[in-house]
Amino acid sequence: MHIRKTGPFLLAASLVFGSVAASFAQDATQDLKKAGTETKNAAKDTGKAVEKGTKKTYDATASGTKKAYDKTASGTEKAYDKTAEGTKKAYHKTATGTKDAADKTADATKKAADKVDGKN
Repeated sequence: MHIRKTGPFLLAASLVFGSVAASFAQDATQDLKKAGTETKNAAKDTGKAVEKGTKKTYDATASGTKKAYDKTASGTEKAYDKTAEGTKKAYHKTATGTKDAADKTADATKKAADKVDGKN
């Protein structure tokens, strides 16, 4: 009779332990699913952060390149203007110097010719 009294206890205990084990297994499965979802979401967030950083870097590079282009164009134009201005001044000074030299040469030639002719 001793077995008959413990039989229901063992049956009840195995049902309780079985349901507890099933509950733990279900909790573990849910924890794995939750961890997988969290990992997936973290990967998405990382991808979005990389995309945002890449776009920000691209925009900054594009902006910097445009500024450099604009400054180069402006500097080139200023250099062109100064070169043209300097060339124009040099041309006028050369022309004036040549005219002065020609006038002095003509005067000296006339004086020399007058001396040769005995006019002076």
